Amino acid sequence: MTLPLYTKTLTHAGMWSGVVSRGKRLRLTDLEGGANVGLLLYNADLPVERYNMPDTLKGQHTFHLRAPYCLHSDMGRILASICADSAGWHDTVCGCGDAKLTAARYGEKNFQSVRNDYQRNARNCFLVELAKWGLGKRDLVPNLNLFSKVVADDSGKLAFVAGHSQPGGFIELRFELNTLVVLNTCQHPLDPDPVYRPRPVKLEVLPATGPVAADDPCRLSRPENARAFENNDAYFALRA
Repeated sequence: MTLPLYTKTLTHAGMWSGVVSRGKRLRLTDLEGGANVGLLLYNADLPVERYNMPDTLKGQHTFHLRAPYCLHSDMGRILASICADSAGWHDTVCGCGDAKLTAARYGEKNFQSVRNDYQRNARNCFLVELAKWGLGKRDLVPNLNLFSKVVADDSGKLAFVAGHSQPGGFIELRFELNTLVVLNTCQHPLDPDPVYRPRPVKLEVLPATGPVAADDPCRLSRPENARAFENNDAYFALRA
């Protein structure tokens, strides 16, 4: 059994950011079921390079993400690969909730009135964590919503699928660049639950397992992924 290098449990719309070096893995576990993890990724060595939702989706001919798909940057490289996944569907298009949405859905509960039981929103959580790294509003891009499933009907209307993520569900990301990871556990913006109750998520950083093999499932899942891995190889060859 591989022991984690770092472990943290996020509760009450917890937020976290950190640099995870190339090759290491981030395992996120939905402890109770029904969790949502809003996620943003940036090249830690070149923060103007960040996760790009359109390229990630069109390159893999998909609307949602699962193993063994990859997360593409806006410079044609792979930031991370989904190397293990029990949920099988992670939302890519719905973005995050803000203060106005949170207040409209759950009522006004600020820190001054309820102290630590106040209601956070995903957009502000992202901005708080980004500020720690010298980033801000201009660096916000469409985020991922891990563990959440959203489907579209024939007219294109989106619907949240309640109960998709089960207790103990997990996703494991392997980082292909030194990556700044920014996340929070606020509820999905389309979650119809009228009660404010973000679910706890366990975060574990696992050690690297060596270079990505030529027959790695993430590399071979789409031709576009293979080409992006080649761009990664060139990037590191020039920096060596």
